[in-house]
Amino acid sequence: MARKVSALVLVADDDAAHRLMLATLLEEWGYRVREADDGLKALEFVRETPVDLLVMDMRMPRMDGIESTRLIHQHNPAIPIIVLTAYSSIPSAVEALKSGAFDYLTKPVDFDALKLVIERALEHTRLKEENSALRQQIARLHTPEIVGGGGAMKRLLEMIALVAPSDATVLITGESGTGKGLIARAIHANSPRSGKSLVEVNCAAIPETLIESELFGHEKGAFTGADRQRQGRFSQADGGTLFLDEIGELPLPLQAKLLRVLQDGEIQRVGSDASLSVDVRIVAATNRNPEQMVADGKFRQDLFYRLNVVTVEAPPLRARPEDIPALAQHFLKHFAKKNRRSVKGITPQAMDLLLKYSWPGNVRELENVMERSVILNQGDYVTVEELPLVIRKEVGGAGGECAGLEASGSEMTLEDVERQVILKSLRETAGNKSETARRLGITRRTLQLKLKKYGQADPNDS
Repeated sequence: MARKVSALVLVADDDAAHRLMLATLLEEWGYRVREADDGLKALEFVRETPVDLLVMDMRMPRMDGIESTRLIHQHNPAIPIIVLTAYSSIPSAVEALKSGAFDYLTKPVDFDALKLVIERALEHTRLKEENSALRQQIARLHTPEIVGGGGAMKRLLEMIALVAPSDATVLITGESGTGKGLIARAIHANSPRSGKSLVEVNCAAIPETLIESELFGHEKGAFTGADRQRQGRFSQADGGTLFLDEIGELPLPLQAKLLRVLQDGEIQRVGSDASLSVDVRIVAATNRNPEQMVADGKFRQDLFYRLNVVTVEAPPLRARPEDIPALAQHFLKHFAKKNRRSVKGITPQAMDLLLKYSWPGNVRELENVMERSVILNQGDYVTVEELPLVIRKEVGGAGGECAGLEASGSEMTLEDVERQVILKSLRETAGNKSETARRLGITRRTLQLKLKKYGQADPNDS
């Protein structure tokens, strides 16, 4: 096993005795050390040799620490520079920090403080490099089906970027409708197995009497109706990925057989004694609590540990409200095209309700709501009226916000009706006054006067 190469530290100081003392100390701490007796030589050395860290005195001939720090930082801002200064020149050290230095220490140097600052500087650099590599990896991810860029989704994409290149078994947890299948497809699409098949099995949708044959295949005559040999899902996924959705619904006898496959990499078709080798990566998902299922005796503990090599949690929609506008627009565009509708967007009032709703059905519920809204829509924009009553009731109270003129009571005056019609039409056109006036058969000037009367005038309108 190759020994890890220690960090290379450049010590720049015109005081030979002090420079030798620092170099000896750093070597005792396990670092590789090079020396320079002024700032210009330090700059020349850094331009020719990769350096992990630089310890530099402030006052040196030909080029002082401030100028050297500035030029080195321009050349490579990733190199942490620790400047050493006397108490009388602390303002200069602060200026060096502004020029790009990582930190400064006063002379005489406290060795414990120096060691701590060096370790902190190198750790800071390491984390920056890891974060940079992770950002590049995320940028290369192929995740066209995953929509959203909020904090929860960024953490999810980071996890996918880390997990996908490996061959580890993955357990995806999360509520129903959170997109666990999309995560599984993203893991496969960004893995070395992406050129092979991704085979998906919903364990809850297959009858218990058929699931063994579905997974492992069967021989001709293995049971009534088995008139020919059949490949199972494991064989179909050979070389690729098998996604076992709702793994918590798998019967206990099948759990034992799945465990054996994970341990040995071999399957047996129903009705056969021969073992077949398969090379399959398992990605499983459940909307139930697997630890609780183990405690209740409904899921094998040894299988849980085999599956739970890496856990990826799909966040519920209520934990990522910042993604709702992007998701809603994504679904609106999709269903408008599918249903040949010219719906352009969502009114602010409708979007406000979408943002305030609790979304117990998560992303799947939002998808269904947008499909319904597009189908029922008769204008250019999805309004409050097209949203399901359950959303309007939860967010806007009984009957919902803007439940309709017929529900407004029998004591409305003609002026009240006129006001509601105008404001409703304005919402439907997303605030477009010219289009609202055209729909109502009045002039834009008349509409502006009406809105001013209702206290809804735009100060920019003249």
